Amino acid sequence: MLFLIRHAHAVPADEDPLRPLSLRGVDECTRLVRFFRTSGALVPLQFWHSPLVRSRDTADRLAAGLAPDAIRVEIPGLLPEDDPEPLARRVDALPPKAMVAIVGHEPHLGHLVTLLTRGKAKPVIVELRKAAALSLERSASVHPKSGFPRWRLRWLVSPELLRSQGDGEFRIAAV
Repeated sequence: MLFLIRHAHAVPADEDPLRPLSLRGVDECTRLVRFFRTSGALVPLQFWHSPLVRSRDTADRLAAGLAPDAIRVEIPGLLPEDDPEPLARRVDALPPKAMVAIVGHEPHLGHLVTLLTRGKAKPVIVELRKAAALSLERSASVHPKSGFPRWRLRWLVSPELLRSQGDGEFRIAAV
């Protein structure tokens, strides 16, 4: 299982050039942790993140709340404009039962999802909003042109859709 997560909201560059998470980003991570702790749908064994602070901060907050023993690793090739193919090759080399969460940026993640599901990176089929997460499951077939395994989209969730009922239960809010 593969989980792709766009970093949560960060402070503007003119406020802090390193762009750590904003208070809104911290809240987005908190809502995701509450939802996934309840649903059990996101429990990776590893968190891969880009070298940018907002990506690492998001990975650290999610790991701390969902899988404290998960390994956190900074991975090259996860910057916004990076080519998704090297990362797709790395994902292809994972064992079939791997549970990895990749915390990165747009437009890279959208291109990666498209490459894994369609066998080519364009046109992009999904753009992840900040702090959105999606799950991909490897299928038994491969893309004829790229040779990469085909992946299926299982679910997609974003924090603005999650509304707490106050009793630990969540409902999906209308947009």
